[in-house]
Amino acid sequence: MQTILITGGAGFIGRHLSRAALAANCKVVVFDNLSPQIHGEDPSFEAPAGAIFIRGDITARTELEAALDGIDTVVHLAAETGTGQSMYEIDRYYRVNVQGTALLFDILANRPHSVANVVLASSRSVYGEGAYLCRTCAPEGVRRFPPTRGPEQLKAHRWTAPCPVCGGRLEPTATREDDALAPASIYAATKLAQEDLVRVACTALGIGHSILRFQNVFGEGQSLSNPYTGILSIFSTRIRLGLPLPIFEDGEESRDFVHVEDVVAAVLRCAERPLQDGVTLNVGRGEAASIMHVAQLLCRIMGSNTEPHVTGEYRLGDIRHNFANIEQLENITGLRPAISLEEGMRRFCNWVDTQPIPADLLEKANAELRARKLMA
Repeated sequence: MQTILITGGAGFIGRHLSRAALAANCKVVVFDNLSPQIHGEDPSFEAPAGAIFIRGDITARTELEAALDGIDTVVHLAAETGTGQSMYEIDRYYRVNVQGTALLFDILANRPHSVANVVLASSRSVYGEGAYLCRTCAPEGVRRFPPTRGPEQLKAHRWTAPCPVCGGRLEPTATREDDALAPASIYAATKLAQEDLVRVACTALGIGHSILRFQNVFGEGQSLSNPYTGILSIFSTRIRLGLPLPIFEDGEESRDFVHVEDVVAAVLRCAERPLQDGVTLNVGRGEAASIMHVAQLLCRIMGSNTEPHVTGEYRLGDIRHNFANIEQLENITGLRPAISLEEGMRRFCNWVDTQPIPADLLEKANAELRARKLMA
């Protein structure tokens, strides 16, 4: 029976993972600082029956050292998340995401331990704009990786970048693990730094590792009060309050939405099977869904007459399209996502109906971005 430490284990994915790991006959240690932004101003957490909970901070050496005692596998979920906020909370994002990961390996490198496997929750954001095809360069399509969209391009509402070689029209295609990496936000830069730390340190220390690039994870239990992450949470709250649903850009920007249960299955498979040489995997459904489509589907499932509307606003650091090629996920783990977008959203909405309606903090979050000229 292996013992798994889940950093950030009181969060959305961590709670689902804790229950799944316990059901798989693992011992589970949950390590979390119960951040007020995620858990509220008076946070509390009750660990699943059979799990051990340690309240501690990923940047605090003594707290993390105590949590690592007797651990076989570390699932490293602890991180600050959110593209927009990362662009002005730079020190905090770097300290938690990068320094916290560095501290984890500093401890492992300098004292006896039993850790044989590390699973990192990374992000599709490391790809930046991701992969596209240019059929002007070649009829069969040539893979291109446009640079980050700058302020002038966004101000002119040129939402999709042209081919960086010929200037022709690009069409999005599934991004592979070996495609170019080009973070477009501070958050993305910290996730890429985490990946490098895990890859280099685990190789040097003889620890197996898996780096999982999550797409847009959603489902029952995600935070409904954090205005910086989780578009479904933000929109579901506004629908319940009878507020309009503002859609950035032209509404055609797309993401790969994957249900938390499918994500947990991939994490647990990698936790159970250490890969000594390491692996990097996309974890998504492998399908793109436009933000407008997702907003309309959410309204329909929740029985709302609200009409999502395009605002033409934009945020610096946002990408246009990204969806995952999941062939490697299937080949290495034997898993294929089982929950469709509509089924997952119905489950999410059924859960939302059982929750208190939180305050809507979207305008507050957007005002912070506008004040710093990060949104227009």
